[in-house]
Amino acid sequence: MKYDNNYWNDVKKVVLNIPQIELLYGKKVLVTGATGMICSSIIDILLFLNKERDAKIKMIVAGRNEDRIKKRFKDILVEEDYCFIRFDATKSQPINAQVDYIIHGASNANPAIYAKEPVETLLGNIVGLNCVLDLAKSNIGSRLLYLSSSEVYGNRLDGLSAPYREEDYGFIDILNPRACYPNSKRAAETLCVSYYKEYGVYTTIARPGHVYGPSITKADNRASAAFTRDVIAGRNIVMKSAGMQLRSYIYTLDCASAVLTILLHGSPANAYNVSNKKSVVSIRDIAETFANVGGVKVVFENPSDIEKNSYNMMSNSSLNADKLEKLGWKAEFDLLQGVKKTIQYLSDEE
Repeated sequence: MKYDNNYWNDVKKVVLNIPQIELLYGKKVLVTGATGMICSSIIDILLFLNKERDAKIKMIVAGRNEDRIKKRFKDILVEEDYCFIRFDATKSQPINAQVDYIIHGASNANPAIYAKEPVETLLGNIVGLNCVLDLAKSNIGSRLLYLSSSEVYGNRLDGLSAPYREEDYGFIDILNPRACYPNSKRAAETLCVSYYKEYGVYTTIARPGHVYGPSITKADNRASAAFTRDVIAGRNIVMKSAGMQLRSYIYTLDCASAVLTILLHGSPANAYNVSNKKSVVSIRDIAETFANVGGVKVVFENPSDIEKNSYNMMSNSSLNADKLEKLGWKAEFDLLQGVKKTIQYLSDEE
Protein backbone atom coordinates (compact mmCIF):
# COMPACT_ATOMS: atom_id res chain seq x y z
CA MET A 1 0.00 0.00 0.00
CA LYS A 2 1.00 3.61 -0.47
CA TYR A 3 1.79 5.70 2.60
CA ASP A 4 0.84 9.37 2.37
CA ASN A 5 -0.18 12.22 4.68
CA ASN A 6 -3.83 11.15 4.60
CA TYR A 7 -2.92 7.68 5.84
CA TRP A 8 -0.71 9.00 8.64
CA ASN A 9 -3.54 11.34 9.66
CA ASP A 10 -5.75 8.27 9.96
CA VAL A 11 -3.09 6.61 12.11
CA LYS A 12 -3.07 9.71 14.32
CA LYS A 13 -6.84 9.46 14.74
CA VAL A 14 -6.79 5.86 15.94
CA VAL A 15 -3.85 6.54 18.28
CA LEU A 16 -6.12 8.98 20.13
CA ASN A 17 -8.50 6.05 20.77
CA ILE A 18 -5.88 4.04 22.69
CA PRO A 19 -6.01 4.96 26.39
CA GLN A 20 -2.63 5.72 27.98
CA ILE A 21 -0.65 4.84 24.88
CA GLU A 22 2.29 6.43 26.67
CA LEU A 23 2.72 3.17 28.59
CA LEU A 24 4.49 1.85 25.48
CA TYR A 25 7.05 4.65 25.37
CA GLY A 26 10.60 3.45 25.87
CA LYS A 27 9.50 -0.20 25.92
CA LYS A 28 10.58 -3.22 23.90
CA VAL A 29 7.72 -4.72 21.87
CA LEU A 30 8.05 -8.03 20.04
CA VAL A 31 5.61 -8.64 17.18
CA THR A 32 5.14 -11.89 15.28
CA GLY A 33 3.19 -11.92 12.03
CA ALA A 34 4.33 -8.36 11.34
CA THR A 35 3.59 -8.49 7.60
CA GLY A 36 0.06 -9.75 8.18
CA MET A 37 -3.03 -7.61 7.89
CA ILE A 38 -3.45 -6.72 11.56
CA CYS A 39 0.12 -6.67 12.80
CA SER A 40 1.42 -4.59 9.89
CA SER A 41 -1.05 -1.91 10.99
CA ILE A 42 0.23 -2.27 14.56
CA ILE A 43 3.76 -1.67 13.26
CA ASP A 44 2.46 1.44 11.45
CA ILE A 45 1.11 2.78 14.76
CA LEU A 46 4.38 2.09 16.58
CA LEU A 47 6.33 3.79 13.78
CA PHE A 48 4.05 6.82 14.00
CA LEU A 49 4.64 7.05 17.75
CA ASN A 50 8.41 6.92 17.27
CA LYS A 51 8.52 9.46 14.47
CA GLU A 52 5.87 11.92 15.63
CA ARG A 53 6.13 11.59 19.42
CA ASP A 54 9.71 10.39 19.87
CA ALA A 55 8.29 7.44 21.82
CA LYS A 56 11.56 5.47 21.62
CA ILE A 57 9.73 2.16 21.27
CA LYS A 58 12.11 -0.63 20.29
CA MET A 59 10.40 -3.00 17.88
CA ILE A 60 11.54 -6.59 17.73
CA VAL A 61 10.09 -8.10 14.59
CA ALA A 62 9.98 -11.90 14.49
CA GLY A 63 9.42 -13.72 11.21
CA ARG A 64 10.70 -16.22 8.68
CA ASN A 65 12.11 -13.76 6.18
CA GLU A 66 13.61 -10.35 6.87
CA ASP A 67 13.49 -9.41 3.17
CA ARG A 68 9.72 -9.74 3.34
CA ILE A 69 9.67 -7.33 6.28
CA LYS A 70 11.80 -4.83 4.39
CA LYS A 71 9.63 -5.08 1.29
CA ARG A 72 6.38 -4.60 3.23
CA PHE A 73 7.66 -1.53 5.07
CA LYS A 74 9.90 -0.17 2.34
CA ASP A 75 11.08 3.40 2.94
CA ILE A 76 9.33 3.75 6.33
CA LEU A 77 10.96 1.10 8.54
CA VAL A 78 14.65 1.80 8.98
CA GLU A 79 17.26 -0.18 10.88
CA GLU A 80 17.24 1.99 13.97
CA ASP A 81 13.49 1.34 14.38
CA TYR A 82 13.69 -2.40 14.87
CA CYS A 83 15.69 -5.58 15.14
CA PHE A 84 14.82 -8.84 13.38
CA ILE A 85 14.58 -12.29 14.95
CA ARG A 86 14.11 -15.37 12.79
CA PHE A 87 10.93 -17.15 13.85
CA ASP A 88 8.76 -19.84 12.26
CA ALA A 89 5.46 -20.42 14.05
CA THR A 90 5.29 -24.00 12.78
CA LYS A 91 8.55 -25.01 14.48
CA SER A 92 9.48 -25.36 18.14
CA GLN A 93 12.43 -23.08 18.82
CA PRO A 94 13.69 -21.00 21.73
CA ILE A 95 13.48 -17.22 21.36
CA ASN A 96 16.12 -15.19 23.15
CA ALA A 97 15.17 -11.56 23.66
CA GLN A 98 14.51 -9.00 26.37
CA VAL A 99 10.96 -7.74 25.95
CA ASP A 100 8.27 -5.83 27.81
CA TYR A 101 5.35 -6.65 25.51
CA ILE A 102 4.64 -9.45 23.04
CA ILE A 103 1.97 -9.44 20.32
CA HIS A 104 1.65 -12.89 18.79
CA GLY A 105 -0.10 -12.59 15.46
CA ALA A 106 1.74 -15.19 13.38
CA SER A 107 -0.83 -17.64 12.06
CA ASN A 108 -2.12 -19.07 8.83
CA ALA A 109 -5.04 -16.79 7.93
CA ASN A 110 -5.84 -18.21 4.50
CA PRO A 111 -9.04 -20.32 4.35
CA ALA A 112 -7.86 -22.10 1.20
CA ILE A 113 -4.81 -23.31 3.11
CA TYR A 114 -6.97 -24.42 6.04
CA ALA A 115 -8.62 -26.88 3.65
CA LYS A 116 -5.39 -27.91 1.94
CA GLU A 117 -3.10 -28.11 4.99
CA PRO A 118 -5.21 -28.70 8.10
CA VAL A 119 -2.36 -30.37 10.01
CA GLU A 120 0.04 -27.49 9.47
CA THR A 121 -2.69 -24.96 10.27
CA LEU A 122 -3.54 -26.65 13.56
CA LEU A 123 0.05 -27.16 14.71
CA GLY A 124 1.06 -23.66 13.64
CA ASN A 125 -1.44 -22.15 16.06
CA ILE A 126 -0.05 -24.12 19.00
CA VAL A 127 3.68 -24.63 18.48
CA GLY A 128 4.60 -21.01 17.78
CA LEU A 129 2.45 -19.75 20.65
CA ASN A 130 4.17 -22.11 23.07
CA CYS A 131 7.52 -20.62 22.05
CA VAL A 132 6.44 -17.02 22.68
CA LEU A 133 4.77 -18.01 25.96
CA ASP A 134 8.10 -19.44 27.09
CA LEU A 135 9.70 -16.13 26.08
CA ALA A 136 7.16 -14.23 28.17
CA LYS A 137 7.79 -16.61 31.06
CA SER A 138 11.50 -15.81 30.96
CA ASN A 139 10.81 -12.05 30.87
CA ILE A 140 9.25 -11.56 34.28
CA GLY A 141 6.69 -8.76 34.29
CA SER A 142 6.12 -8.81 30.54
CA ARG A 143 2.69 -8.97 28.89
CA LEU A 144 1.64 -11.20 26.01
CA LEU A 145 -1.33 -10.63 23.75
CA TYR A 146 -2.57 -13.52 21.64
CA LEU A 147 -4.48 -12.78 18.44
CA SER A 148 -7.26 -15.33 18.33
CA SER A 149 -10.38 -15.33 16.13
CA SER A 150 -14.13 -14.96 16.18
CA GLU A 151 -14.26 -18.51 14.81
CA VAL A 152 -13.69 -19.88 18.34
CA TYR A 153 -17.39 -19.36 19.03
CA GLY A 154 -18.72 -21.88 16.53
CA ASN A 155 -22.41 -21.98 15.63
CA ARG A 156 -24.87 -20.79 18.24
CA LEU A 157 -26.87 -23.52 19.92
CA ASP A 158 -29.78 -21.18 20.69
CA GLY A 159 -30.40 -20.30 17.04
CA LEU A 160 -30.32 -16.57 17.76
CA SER A 161 -28.65 -13.97 15.56
CA ALA A 162 -27.48 -11.86 18.51
CA PRO A 163 -23.79 -10.89 18.56
CA TYR A 164 -21.58 -13.18 20.62
CA ARG A 165 -20.37 -12.07 24.01
CA GLU A 166 -17.09 -13.43 25.31
CA GLU A 167 -18.78 -16.15 27.36
CA ASP A 168 -21.00 -17.46 24.53
CA TYR A 169 -19.76 -20.67 22.94
CA GLY A 170 -21.44 -22.75 20.27
CA PHE A 171 -20.88 -25.98 18.39
CA ILE A 172 -17.89 -26.92 16.22
CA ASP A 173 -17.78 -30.25 14.40
CA ILE A 174 -14.42 -31.55 15.58
CA LEU A 175 -14.39 -34.27 12.88
CA ASN A 176 -14.53 -31.71 10.08
CA PRO A 177 -10.95 -30.94 8.93
CA ARG A 178 -11.98 -27.28 8.46
CA ALA A 179 -12.22 -27.20 12.27
CA CYS A 180 -8.41 -27.23 12.34
CA TYR A 181 -8.49 -23.44 12.55
CA PRO A 182 -11.17 -22.68 15.17
CA ASN A 183 -10.29 -25.65 17.37
CA SER A 184 -6.58 -24.82 17.38
CA LYS A 185 -7.48 -21.23 18.27
CA ARG A 186 -9.59 -22.55 21.14
CA ALA A 187 -6.72 -24.74 22.35
CA ALA A 188 -4.31 -21.82 22.02
CA GLU A 189 -6.49 -19.63 24.22
CA THR A 190 -6.55 -22.38 26.85
CA LEU A 191 -2.75 -22.59 26.62
CA CYS A 192 -2.54 -18.84 27.30
CA VAL A 193 -4.68 -19.00 30.42
CA SER A 194 -2.85 -22.14 31.55
CA TYR A 195 0.49 -20.29 31.43
CA TYR A 196 -1.08 -17.58 33.56
CA LYS A 197 -2.46 -20.11 36.05
CA GLU A 198 0.68 -22.24 36.35
CA TYR A 199 3.51 -19.77 35.73
CA GLY A 200 1.99 -16.33 36.31
CA VAL A 201 2.57 -15.22 32.71
CA TYR A 202 0.40 -12.16 32.00
CA THR A 203 -1.60 -13.24 28.95
CA THR A 204 -4.58 -11.58 27.37
CA ILE A 205 -6.53 -12.48 24.24
CA ALA A 206 -8.03 -10.51 21.34
CA ARG A 207 -10.78 -12.06 19.22
CA PRO A 208 -11.03 -9.95 16.06
CA GLY A 209 -14.01 -10.06 13.78
CA HIS A 210 -13.53 -9.90 10.02
CA VAL A 211 -10.82 -7.38 9.20
CA TYR A 212 -10.62 -5.41 5.95
CA GLY A 213 -8.52 -2.50 4.76
CA PRO A 214 -5.53 -1.46 2.64
CA SER A 215 -3.13 -3.81 4.47
CA ILE A 216 -4.52 -6.92 2.76
CA THR A 217 -1.85 -9.29 1.47
CA LYS A 218 -1.68 -10.80 -2.01
CA ALA A 219 -2.12 -14.27 -0.53
CA ASP A 220 -5.31 -13.35 1.34
CA ASN A 221 -8.27 -15.06 -0.33
CA ARG A 222 -10.93 -14.17 2.21
CA ALA A 223 -14.12 -12.68 0.82
CA SER A 224 -13.48 -9.02 1.72
CA ALA A 225 -9.93 -9.22 0.31
CA ALA A 226 -11.27 -10.66 -2.94
CA PHE A 227 -13.89 -7.90 -3.10
CA THR A 228 -11.16 -5.31 -2.61
CA ARG A 229 -8.97 -6.67 -5.40
CA ASP A 230 -11.94 -6.90 -7.79
CA VAL A 231 -12.86 -3.26 -7.24
CA ILE A 232 -9.27 -2.03 -7.60
CA ALA A 233 -9.02 -3.91 -10.89
CA GLY A 234 -12.38 -2.57 -12.09
CA ARG A 235 -13.95 -6.03 -12.16
CA ASN A 236 -17.41 -6.98 -10.97
CA ILE A 237 -17.42 -8.62 -7.54
CA VAL A 238 -18.05 -12.34 -7.83
CA MET A 239 -19.85 -13.96 -4.91
CA LYS A 240 -19.91 -17.73 -4.50
CA SER A 241 -22.83 -17.79 -2.06
CA ALA A 242 -25.95 -15.79 -1.27
CA GLY A 243 -23.83 -13.92 1.27
CA MET A 244 -26.41 -13.94 4.04
CA GLN A 245 -23.90 -14.88 6.79
CA LEU A 246 -23.74 -12.16 9.44
CA ARG A 247 -20.29 -10.80 10.23
CA SER A 248 -18.58 -8.18 12.39
CA TYR A 249 -16.31 -6.15 10.11
CA ILE A 250 -13.61 -3.80 11.34
CA TYR A 251 -11.18 -1.54 9.49
CA THR A 252 -7.59 -2.63 9.93
CA LEU A 253 -6.35 0.48 11.78
CA ASP A 254 -9.29 0.26 14.20
CA CYS A 255 -8.44 -3.39 14.82
CA ALA A 256 -4.79 -2.47 15.48
CA SER A 257 -5.75 0.24 17.99
CA ALA A 258 -8.07 -2.23 19.73
CA VAL A 259 -5.30 -4.83 20.00
CA LEU A 260 -2.93 -2.30 21.56
CA THR A 261 -5.67 -1.25 24.00
CA ILE A 262 -6.15 -4.87 25.09
CA LEU A 263 -2.38 -5.35 25.36
CA LEU A 264 -2.08 -2.38 27.72
CA HIS A 265 -5.31 -2.63 29.70
CA GLY A 266 -6.80 -6.09 29.25
CA SER A 267 -7.12 -8.26 32.35
CA PRO A 268 -4.96 -11.40 32.47
CA ALA A 269 -6.50 -14.66 31.28
CA ASN A 270 -9.36 -12.73 29.67
CA ALA A 271 -10.57 -12.52 26.08
CA TYR A 272 -11.95 -9.42 24.34
CA ASN A 273 -14.04 -9.25 21.18
CA VAL A 274 -12.75 -6.77 18.61
CA SER A 275 -15.68 -5.40 16.64
CA ASN A 276 -17.14 -2.17 15.31
CA LYS A 277 -20.81 -1.98 16.27
CA LYS A 278 -21.42 0.23 13.22
CA SER A 279 -20.15 -2.48 10.87
CA VAL A 280 -22.15 -5.60 11.74
CA VAL A 281 -23.49 -6.61 8.33
CA SER A 282 -23.84 -9.60 6.02
CA ILE A 283 -21.19 -10.64 3.50
CA ARG A 284 -23.52 -9.47 0.77
CA ASP A 285 -23.83 -6.05 2.44
CA ILE A 286 -20.07 -5.46 2.47
CA ALA A 287 -19.81 -6.72 -1.13
CA GLU A 288 -22.44 -4.22 -2.22
CA THR A 289 -20.72 -1.44 -0.28
CA PHE A 290 -17.44 -2.14 -2.11
CA ALA A 291 -19.28 -2.38 -5.42
CA ASN A 292 -21.15 0.89 -4.93
CA VAL A 293 -18.02 2.80 -3.93
CA GLY A 294 -15.96 1.25 -6.72
CA GLY A 295 -18.58 1.61 -9.46
CA VAL A 296 -18.89 -2.12 -10.25
CA LYS A 297 -21.59 -4.76 -9.84
CA VAL A 298 -22.07 -7.81 -7.62
CA VAL A 299 -22.58 -11.03 -9.58
CA PHE A 300 -23.14 -14.57 -8.34
CA GLU A 301 -21.56 -17.88 -9.31
CA ASN A 302 -21.72 -21.40 -7.90
CA PRO A 303 -18.72 -22.34 -5.74
CA SER A 304 -16.51 -25.33 -6.46
CA ASP A 305 -16.29 -28.19 -3.96
CA ILE A 306 -12.80 -27.00 -2.99
CA GLU A 307 -14.14 -23.50 -2.29
CA LYS A 308 -17.01 -24.91 -0.23
CA ASN A 309 -14.56 -26.86 1.93
CA SER A 310 -12.71 -23.67 2.88
CA TYR A 311 -15.77 -21.67 3.97
CA ASN A 312 -16.14 -20.33 7.49
CA MET A 313 -18.33 -22.81 9.39
CA MET A 314 -20.33 -20.06 11.15
CA SER A 315 -23.57 -18.61 9.81
CA ASN A 316 -23.33 -15.80 12.40
CA SER A 317 -20.00 -14.48 13.63
CA SER A 318 -21.12 -11.05 14.80
CA LEU A 319 -19.46 -9.88 18.00
CA ASN A 320 -20.44 -7.73 20.98
CA ALA A 321 -17.50 -5.47 21.89
CA ASP A 322 -18.91 -3.91 25.09
CA LYS A 323 -16.12 -5.46 27.16
CA LEU A 324 -13.46 -3.87 24.94
CA GLU A 325 -15.19 -0.50 24.90
CA LYS A 326 -15.23 -0.48 28.71
CA LEU A 327 -11.42 -0.29 28.51
CA GLY A 328 -11.86 3.14 26.92
CA TRP A 329 -11.49 2.16 23.24
CA LYS A 330 -13.72 3.15 20.36
CA ALA A 331 -13.73 2.52 16.62
CA GLU A 332 -12.97 5.46 14.35
CA PHE A 333 -14.21 4.35 10.91
CA ASP A 334 -17.66 3.01 10.03
CA LEU A 335 -18.11 0.58 7.13
CA LEU A 336 -18.60 3.16 4.38
CA GLN A 337 -15.64 5.24 5.56
CA GLY A 338 -13.42 2.18 5.83
CA VAL A 339 -14.34 0.89 2.38
CA LYS A 340 -13.71 4.30 0.80
CA LYS A 341 -10.30 4.55 2.45
CA THR A 342 -9.38 1.00 1.47
CA ILE A 343 -10.09 1.70 -2.18
CA GLN A 344 -8.40 5.11 -2.01
CA TYR A 345 -5.12 3.89 -0.54
CA LEU A 346 -4.85 0.85 -2.77
CA SER A 347 -5.91 2.73 -5.91
CA ASP A 348 -3.25 5.36 -5.24
CA GLU A 349 -0.70 2.55 -5.21
CA GLU A 350 -1.58 1.40 -8.70
